[in-house]
Amino acid sequence: MSICNPLRRLGRRLARVVPARPVAFAVGFIGALCAYAAPASAQGISLLQDTESERLLHSYEDPILKVAGIDPTAVKIYLVNDTSLNAFVAEGQNIFVNVGLFIHLKNPNEITGVLAHETGHMAGGHLTRDSGAIAKAEIPMLLSMVVGLAAAIAGAGEAGMILMGVGQSAAEHEFLSFSRVQEATADQMGQRYMRLTHQSGEGMVHVFERMADEAALAGIDEKQFASDHPADRDRVALLQEEADASPYRDVPDSPQAVHAYEMVKAKVIGFLLPVKEVLDRYPTSDQSEPARYARAMVYMRQPDLPKALAEITSLIKDEPKNPYFYEILGQIYVSMSRPQKGIAPYQTSVNLLPDAPELRVSLAAAQIATENKEWEKKAVENLKIALQQDNEEPFAWYEIAQAYSDLGNDPMANLATAERYYSVGALPMSAVFAVRARQKLNKGSPDWQRANDIIAVAEAQAPQRARGNE
Repeated sequence: MSICNPLRRLGRRLARVVPARPVAFAVGFIGALCAYAAPASAQGISLLQDTESERLLHSYEDPILKVAGIDPTAVKIYLVNDTSLNAFVAEGQNIFVNVGLFIHLKNPNEITGVLAHETGHMAGGHLTRDSGAIAKAEIPMLLSMVVGLAAAIAGAGEAGMILMGVGQSAAEHEFLSFSRVQEATADQMGQRYMRLTHQSGEGMVHVFERMADEAALAGIDEKQFASDHPADRDRVALLQEEADASPYRDVPDSPQAVHAYEMVKAKVIGFLLPVKEVLDRYPTSDQSEPARYARAMVYMRQPDLPKALAEITSLIKDEPKNPYFYEILGQIYVSMSRPQKGIAPYQTSVNLLPDAPELRVSLAAAQIATENKEWEKKAVENLKIALQQDNEEPFAWYEIAQAYSDLGNDPMANLATAERYYSVGALPMSAVFAVRARQKLNKGSPDWQRANDIIAVAEAQAPQRARGNE
């Protein structure tokens, strides 16, 4: 735990989360927010992936990291599929943010305050000991391919294949709460970072004040945590003193920052909350951009695709250079089993944001879904670019393997499958496909050498895995 919401302190476990991301057009995966889920038996955390949300969080966090002396490119932010108010850091420089922060917090300053606190834990080295324990405890989960049956069960007929996560983690690490001193230190460092970036510290105060109120309503006894946490009310009082002393106490969020936050908030609410609640919050009488965005997401979920199409096209008319609106438009067409019509909006999203690999992977997935060889060749090129930008994206490796297979290039399909397993740490299976690829690849070529590298790493790790299973 890290921001230490008392309602979420106990029982939090972090297991390695292996992407189990379904093919959109096969099982109707919804929108730009897509879920990564560990099997229930792993008792892990479920992640969401969304370029717009992640980039907004980085826009808050990167300035904080810079004043903390941490390289922003070394820090990853993950969205946790949990609507409660919480965030935590793990394995050194990874920040896990519950999407509940977008749902429950009022403005960008509050989320930035949470991130500043998390950065205090990272800069203070509070996770060094825990991260070593995680590295020793992890046993990678394996992935398997389910062909045809899963799509048929989902009503997709011959729509394709689904990537599913199976197996389980044999070891988990239960995160202990940070010490009272570490929590207080992270509070003070977080307030300092807010001052150094010329931002108000009031947002952080409001978040912890809200947590204290929730704890009181839930009947949680603060004395229960007195040995390792600052008492909630005392903590709020100290944070308020720091915020009041800042010359930037009354600096507001800019209108542009508030609008960007409200858009992501609406997107998350539209994607996750019950349909009735979404439409109560954003009734059709509300024609603001956030309201239309939320309704586009919830209509796509129902699914009421014509209504979703109407909402997103109205947004594109207002903001013709917003890549995320075109991303949703492409997804709507794919959901309507019209992948070829989805290609153009996906291409526009990529043109507007060429350094976003997830958008390019979605474009390629639509191209592959057409089952047209020319489009699949273009998909391969797009996936190569996406993998240059992020070579640890399992779904991209899955898609390029499928494209190579459709194009009759089995050696490269096997190598891509080996890379997919390698990206999630499933080294034994990675080696199986690397061996198959090596048999048919040109000896001495870069791809042949890459297959050899995967095999060598898997063989070197085999004794260590064997010892870990003893």
